[in-house]
Amino acid sequence: MTDAFEPPKIVPLASRLDATTGERVGELLNAVRGIAGKRLQQCLGNLFEHVDDALFDIAEKAENNATQTHYFDGMREVRKRRPAVERSFLAMVNRELGALAGRAATTPAASAAPAMAELSLVADAELEESLAITSMGSKHESRLARDLFAINQRLSVICGGRKIEDASNPIAPSALSQAFRLALKELAADMRVKLLIYKLFDRYVLSTLEELYAEANETLARAGVLPQLRVAAPRGGGASRTAAPTTSATATTGASADEVTDPAAVELLQTLHNLFVARRGGETPATARAGNAGGPPPSANELLGALSVLQTQLAAGSVQQSPSMVDGTGNFDREAVSQLKEQLLGQLGALRGARPSHVAGIDEDTIDLVGMLFEFILDDHTLPPEMQALLARLQIPYLKAAILDRKLFAHRQHPARRLLDALAEQAKGWSPESDRDNRLHDKMKGIVDQLLHEFDDDLGIFERLLLDLQQFIETNRRRSELAEQRVAESTRGREKLEQARRRAAREIVERIDGRKLPPLVHEVLARAWANHLVLLLLRQGEESGEFRDALRFVDDFIASTRPMPDAASRQQLRQLLPGIERALRQGLANVAFQPQDIERLLAQLRDWYGQQLGEPARHPAPVTPAVAEAAPVAAIPESIQPIVEQHAEPEELPEESVPVDTDSSEWKQVEALQPGVWLEFQLPDEPMVRAKLSWISPMSGRYLFVNRRGLKVADYSPQELAVLLASGHAQVLATNALFDRAMSAIVSRLRQSDAPSNGTDAG
Repeated sequence: MTDAFEPPKIVPLASRLDATTGERVGELLNAVRGIAGKRLQQCLGNLFEHVDDALFDIAEKAENNATQTHYFDGMREVRKRRPAVERSFLAMVNRELGALAGRAATTPAASAAPAMAELSLVADAELEESLAITSMGSKHESRLARDLFAINQRLSVICGGRKIEDASNPIAPSALSQAFRLALKELAADMRVKLLIYKLFDRYVLSTLEELYAEANETLARAGVLPQLRVAAPRGGGASRTAAPTTSATATTGASADEVTDPAAVELLQTLHNLFVARRGGETPATARAGNAGGPPPSANELLGALSVLQTQLAAGSVQQSPSMVDGTGNFDREAVSQLKEQLLGQLGALRGARPSHVAGIDEDTIDLVGMLFEFILDDHTLPPEMQALLARLQIPYLKAAILDRKLFAHRQHPARRLLDALAEQAKGWSPESDRDNRLHDKMKGIVDQLLHEFDDDLGIFERLLLDLQQFIETNRRRSELAEQRVAESTRGREKLEQARRRAAREIVERIDGRKLPPLVHEVLARAWANHLVLLLLRQGEESGEFRDALRFVDDFIASTRPMPDAASRQQLRQLLPGIERALRQGLANVAFQPQDIERLLAQLRDWYGQQLGEPARHPAPVTPAVAEAAPVAAIPESIQPIVEQHAEPEELPEESVPVDTDSSEWKQVEALQPGVWLEFQLPDEPMVRAKLSWISPMSGRYLFVNRRGLKVADYSPQELAVLLASGHAQVLATNALFDRAMSAIVSRLRQSDAPSNGTDAG
C-alpha cells in the first residue's frame, strides 16, 4: 500500500529550541508525522486482518438469513474498499499534523467533532455511531492522560506557544476516532458492520497509542523540546479539565460504550454545549475575558472549596444566606437557586482575597446546567411543593458532584443521577394524607441532610444513599402491594356481584316480558329468586346445570300464573306445583331464608294457587283487600333486597357503557394509561389528591386508583376519567425520569431565549 505519510526528517537541535523558526517547526512536525504514519499504518493493517474473521464469526451466529447476508456483504465490501479507507485515514491525519503549526488559534469547541455543530437530533444509526466514537475517544484520553499531556505540551512549544489540547491534537484518541469515522464513509456497509469495525479500531489502534506517544515524546525530548518535562496530568486528567463538556462528560476509565452513556443523553449534551457557547457569543470566558481584573479563572479545587463553605453554611442554617437561601417558611427559596453563581463568586473572592471576574467555560456551563436543573425542579408540577423545596436543597452537593465527575449528565446509571431520579419518583406520589406517619418525608429529609452534612469529595456516598433508599422503597413496596391486592380483590368481588345482579335481573325481566304478575310471584322472583340466581352465577357459573335449572323454574313459575279457563289447564297447573314447591324450598334456603319464613311463603302460595284452581282456602279468614295486598310481601325478609323492579323493561337496566367521542385527545389519553401511572385529581370543593392507577377491571373497564400506601382513593369508568381530564380536574403526571425531563426542558428554554437574539441578528 502507498504510504500516505512523508518520511521523517530528524535533525539534531541545540539544547535550547528556537520554536519560532519555521524550518525547525516543519522538521519536528515531520518527525511526529513519520512516527504516527508508521505506527498507525501497522495498527490499521492489523485491524483489517481481523475484520474478516470477526464478521464471519458473527455471520455464523446470525439469527436469520437476512442478517447473515448483511455480514457477508459487509465482508466483501471491506475487502474491496480497504485500500481507500486506509489511504483516506492516514492522509487525513498527515494533513492535520502538517497544518498544525500554521493553523490559527482556535478554541477546543471549534475543532470538535462535526456532530457538535449540529443542534438537531440525528438519525438513530448516526447516534449509535457517534456514541461509539465519543466513548472510544474519551476512554483512551482518560487512560493515556499522562502521555497525552506531555505530547500536548511539546506540540504547543514547537507551534509557537499556541496551546495544544486533546481537542486540537490530531493524534489524540478522539481526533483519530473522528478521522477514522470520516474515512469509513468510503465503506457502503450496514451500520452493524461499521460498529464491529469500530470495536476493532478500539482494540488494535487506540489501545496501542501509548507506543506512538512514547516514541513521539522521546524523539521531541531528544531534539530539545522540553527534555526535563515532568509527565504528570492535572488533577482529574488533562482531558477532563480541558475538553468540551460533551466529550469530558462521557469520559470514564476503561468502561465500554454501553456502560457509559445513553445516545439521547449524549445528543442532548452536545446540543446544550452549543447553546451555551452561542449564549456567550461563541467565546469561552477564559479567552474572552482574559484581560479582566480578578486574576485567572478558579481551578476545580478552588470551586470545590468555595462550594464546601456554602454547603456547610446551608447545612448549619447559619448565614449570610438568610434572605436569599431560605424563605420565610424555612423552605429553600427559588432566589437561592438562581443566585448560587453570584454567591459562589463571592465566596471565591473571600477565599482568594479578590473576587474572580469569570470562571472557565466548562465550569460556567456546569454551574449554569446544575442551576437550571434545580430551577426545573422548583417548576416541575410533577413534584408537590413541599418536595420541590426539599430537593432544591441539593443544588450545592450536585454542583460539587458535577465538577468532580463530568459524566454525571451523560451517564444514565450514574449513582448521583439515579439517586435524584429515585427521590423524585418517591416524591411524586407523596401527600400529607398518604404519609401521616411521615416515614417517607423523614427518609427523604434524612438523605438530603446527610448529603449536606457529609458529602465532600467522596462520590461513593451517592451509591450508599441510593442503596439505602432502594431498601426503604422495597420494604414499603411490599406493604403497599399487599394493600393494593386487597383493594383490587375487593373491587373485583363487587364487580362480579354487580355483573351477576345485572345478569339475573336481565334473565328475569326478559322472561316476564311485560306481563303483570301477581304481587307475591313478582316479589319472589324480584328478590328471593333473583338473589338465588346471583349466588349460582358467582359459585357455579352460568354454564352450570344448577343455573339452567333455576332459569327453568322462572319459566315454570311465570307459566303457573296464567289464567286457568278449563279443566286441562288446571290439571297442568296441579302437575307443576310439586316441582315449584320443591325448587322454591331449595332456592330460598340457598339465600338464607329461615325455615319459618319458607313455610309462611309456601302457605301463601298454596292459598293463591287454591284460589286459581277454585279450591276452598285452607285457612279461611276474613281478609280485607288492603291486607290481602300486603300479606304476600311481608313473607320475604327485608334483608333480601329487590333486584328487579316491578314492570321493569330490559332497556331500563343500567347501561354498562355510554357512547363517548373516541377521537378526543382525552379519550386517547385514557386508553394509553397503564397501571403505575400517577394522576393528580383536583375536584371542586375537595382537597387535591395524588393517586396511582393500580388496576383496570377486565369486566367493567373501570380504573382503580390508590395512594402510595396502596389504599383506595377512587375508581372511575373510562368515560368519567375522560371528562375529568377534559375539564382539568384530573392531570396525568409525567412518567419519565426527572433528569430526562429536566434536560429536555433546559434545551427548549435555551433555544427559546436564543431565538429572539438570532432573529434580531438576522434582521
